[in-house]
Order: sequence, then C-alpha cells, then structure tokens
Amino acid sequence: MVKLSTLKKGEKAIITSIISTEMEIQLLEMGCLPGEHLMVQQTGITGDPISIEISGYYLSLRLQEADNILVDLIK
Repeated sequence: MVKLSTLKKGEKAIITSIISTEMEIQLLEMGCLPGEHLMVQQTGITGDPISIEISGYYLSLRLQEADNILVDLIK
C-alpha cells in the first residue's frame, strides 16, 4: 500500500482505505470509496493538485487530501 499522493501520471490503483477520520466523509462523498479503481491523469507543476479519473469522472485533489488515501498499485 502507498499513498495516492506518491503516484505518477498514468499509474493505476485501487483504493484500500482512508486514514484520516477528519477527511473521511468528504472524500467518501467525492467518490473515493475503498475498492474503487482510479488512474492519475495529471499533476500540477509542483505536484499539487493531483487529478485522477475515478468512477467515470475527473477529480482534483490537493496533496493534503491525497495523502489520506491508501491505494494498491495495479500493474
């Protein structure tokens, strides 16, 4: 398992868990559910924000938010 914030453009993963209870509801409402497949679409010049494709739509997350999502890489 790795944090979503460490993934590079084009990498695919499956969400395994959310580690912050403070952000959990917000992330769940945005569709970041355990078991969901995602792919990193792009990142900002400094790495922040990160844009992912999840559940058929694009979602931009700040690195602070992406740090709270644990994923398993899909090879």
